[in-house]
Amino acid sequence: MSATELAATAQALVAPGKGILAADESHPSIEKHFTALGIENTENNRRDYREMMFSTEGAAEYISGVILFDETIRQKGADGSLLVKGLQAKGIIPGIKVDAGPKDLPFSPGEVVTEGLDGLRGRLKDYYALGARFAKWRAVINIGTDGRPTDRCLDLNAQALARYAALCQEASIVPIVEPEVIMDGDHSIERCYEVTERALHKLFNNLYDQKVALEHLLLKPNMVISGKGAKVQADAKTVAAETLKVFYRTVPAAVPGIVFLSGGQSPELSTEHLNLMNAKPHPWQISFSYGRALQAPAMKAWGGKAANIPLGRKAFAKRARLNSAARHGKYSPSMEKDA
Repeated sequence: MSATELAATAQALVAPGKGILAADESHPSIEKHFTALGIENTENNRRDYREMMFSTEGAAEYISGVILFDETIRQKGADGSLLVKGLQAKGIIPGIKVDAGPKDLPFSPGEVVTEGLDGLRGRLKDYYALGARFAKWRAVINIGTDGRPTDRCLDLNAQALARYAALCQEASIVPIVEPEVIMDGDHSIERCYEVTERALHKLFNNLYDQKVALEHLLLKPNMVISGKGAKVQADAKTVAAETLKVFYRTVPAAVPGIVFLSGGQSPELSTEHLNLMNAKPHPWQISFSYGRALQAPAMKAWGGKAANIPLGRKAFAKRARLNSAARHGKYSPSMEKDA
């Protein structure tokens, strides 16, 4: 393990004004979004769509790294060159999703645990050779009225995240640990806070037990937010305040950066929340690792048509630029019309 390399990568990923593009959708996931827009889910379409974003002029000014899917890290662009090489040439750091997705937790209806630890050491070695310098593992935490999440679910997912993180650092790859408390449900923001706090406490206890260097990882959490079906939806200022409160109670200052997932929020709202949390300095860099919140407008503008690639790039550049402004606490909703 190279501590110097890990530290440099972690710091570069959360450089001021920059954030991460999560372009690691599995085939079934991207098919769902493509189908909604009438786009055929073929290898060429997946390549063209991602290459459109990766090659957007000026993207490196706002995007520090890209989380890739296994297909993409091995894929060549339309010109025959590896997509990874194109990212590296722009100074954008390639990353890789390494988990095998959530699977049903036995004897715990409605709960899941993420798999993928078997053979991970070898896969990380291969991914490093392919150019990956950071990785991502997502744990899925569902909130229910039946006692979910149980301590068993939180413990097993925290253990898996910590084991994954240790293996990444051994391979000189910066781990992004992602304990996502899902927005689905009618729970209150107070309930989301409670579950998020429990999940983060267990995560960092396990990271300590697994001897993971906190200086060499990034946290990718949910925001503390009302469930999608809640009758009362907390306003943006409350979301920002409660999210920061839970971090101050659970996340050590040694962690260099917190890179949010958008978790189903609209592009505009996720940017507004990020902006409010950057209104003043904190012990960590507070950034983004958005998927849909960065990509949705670009995918819609592109629509699977080569002639629309300039429109797709323009839409992607706009969201990247606005989230960069939010990183400095300088975003305003009025910028949505001007950008």
